[in-house]
Amino acid sequence: MQIISNNAAADHAAYFAAVACAERRALHSYFDQHVIEDRELGYVTIDEGDYGALSQALIDRIVHSVPGGLVDEY
Repeated sequence: MQIISNNAAADHAAYFAAVACAERRALHSYFDQHVIEDRELGYVTIDEGDYGALSQALIDRIVHSVPGGLVDEY
């Protein structure tokens, strides 16, 4: 039996909520969506297009990525 504390359960819920947000946003974006871990905010979804070239510090905090769903090549 696995026991999950309230903090761990909240952490899991925040992670899955951020992943769901990234998946929804990716459907309508040319850019990859990344879930990053933030010590103060928990998990945050960012759009790669909003940040241009990502800094190495930001790349190191990525815990999940969803490729953009739109393709502009014909």
